Amino acid sequence: QLVESGGGLVQAGGSLRLSCTLSGRTFRNYAMGWFRQAPGQEREFVEGVSWSGINTWYSDSVEGRFTISREKNTAYLRMTNLKPEETAVFYCAASTEQLVPKDAEDYGYWGQGTRVTVSP
Repeated sequence: QLVESGGGLVQAGGSLRLSCTLSGRTFRNYAMGWFRQAPGQEREFVEGVSWSGINTWYSDSVEGRFTISREKNTAYLRMTNLKPEETAVFYCAASTEQLVPKDAEDYGYWGQGTRVTVSP
């Protein structure tokens, strides 16, 4: 089971840290990814980290602003300089792939999502 937390309302330029905790499974066996889905849009890959924590992959749109990390049984997404157009529901997901998949179909486990709202 994956449970996200940390979403909320923030002003443009602000920061948030999302958390995603995996229970019932061995965390180190999974690559972890964060996706987001804005209203009326498709779910898109944001950033991911390999099971080892060594390899990360991120969307160009978040380069230099978002950072993914993992520790124990939790994955984190640190988001800075947030923009209003990034208002979305953020989902974490777990994959058995060795590296970092960017396609949602490669993730077998999903959290329920946490809403991030960025005001102008």
